[in-house]
Amino acid sequence: MKKTLITLIFCGLTLISKSQNTSVEKSTFGLQTGVLGIWAYNEAKLSNTIALRTELGFDFGIWESTFYDDYDSPFLLTPVIVVEPRFYYNLKKRSEHSKPIDGNSGNFIALKMGYHPELALFNTDDAPVVSDFSIIPTWGIRRNLGKHFDFEAGLGAGFSYTFAKRAGYLKNKSEMELNMHLRIGYRF
Repeated sequence: MKKTLITLIFCGLTLISKSQNTSVEKSTFGLQTGVLGIWAYNEAKLSNTIALRTELGFDFGIWESTFYDDYDSPFLLTPVIVVEPRFYYNLKKRSEHSKPIDGNSGNFIALKMGYHPELALFNTDDAPVVSDFSIIPTWGIRRNLGKHFDFEAGLGAGFSYTFAKRAGYLKNKSEMELNMHLRIGYRF
């Protein structure tokens, strides 16, 4: 009986100490690619459940809008700068069920803020590049695929503002924008 009681106490202490360490990582860095781009990111810990993600990359786009109707090649590769606070809301639950949380593997709610400057690659028709800014609340998941690989999916809807006057158009444009992403990445 005494041995059983001591064993139960040690198991309980192990569980208590494990639950106290449930937190996003202090800093994680990686590369991700998806259907429409490639990005380098860093996530820095702000609290046990909140990380600030900064991202630099390239978005591939096939532009079919009023800004590019007069051009034969609407395919553009544009740089993007993203700042995105993420709230990882299920890390403790995943840890309690012995699921991995390394690399911030969990479900999250984010506020994606992105900016595309007036720059493009593969702009063969010299179409005027229109910069934009977007704010999109997003729900997503990230899961590990081994020690260094991960995948991420997200869905959200928000607001975008296009600075069309800078490129010579009559007026700027604001509209609803969707964020649907599916990415696979390598974490260093």
